[in-house]
Amino acid sequence: MYPLVAIGAPGHDVTVALAYATADNFTGKPVYRPDAGCWLHADAARLLVRAVELARPLGLRLRILDAFRPAEAQWTLWNHTPDPDFLADPRRGSFHSKGVAVDLDLLDAVSGEALDMGTAFDAFTPQSHHGNQDIPAESQRNRHLLMGLMTTAGWDFNRHEWWHYQMFNARENYPLLSDSVLGPEAMMAR
Repeated sequence: MYPLVAIGAPGHDVTVALAYATADNFTGKPVYRPDAGCWLHADAARLLVRAVELARPLGLRLRILDAFRPAEAQWTLWNHTPDPDFLADPRRGSFHSKGVAVDLDLLDAVSGEALDMGTAFDAFTPQSHHGNQDIPAESQRNRHLLMGLMTTAGWDFNRHEWWHYQMFNARENYPLLSDSVLGPEAMMAR
């Protein structure tokens, strides 16, 4: 089996809230099953652990909004909103569909409240770009904090999406994966 690792308790000190397992996403309907698991390639899971370790002493917790996204799900998202500034064309493939990308934000570890990032996850507007100064200063600081944690842990970032991080050299080193690699743990809503 392809080395995908389940992300969540007890092995990973993160909060998992997969946006595409609910109707609370830009498509307005679930793309994944409601009980879909959160998965990453083993190499990406190691980088995630490092980011968790960096966030913990700062009183922060990572909240995973998406991770492995089967190629079928990428087509569903693309067919709904074919916007190459915010979605990878499934003909080229998404880093999510390789299991080496993660969408996330930050939570206060004590209160559990999300830090303000200036836009919602998957807000397909220029305000979602890193370095956008049309958002409050606190939101800019929170984005920089997330970027600092993730890049220090070894992740690359997407300049259009404050929430998206991926492994370096992922296009060359990891294949695209379909939902079938998970067998009975498949993610896709039917």
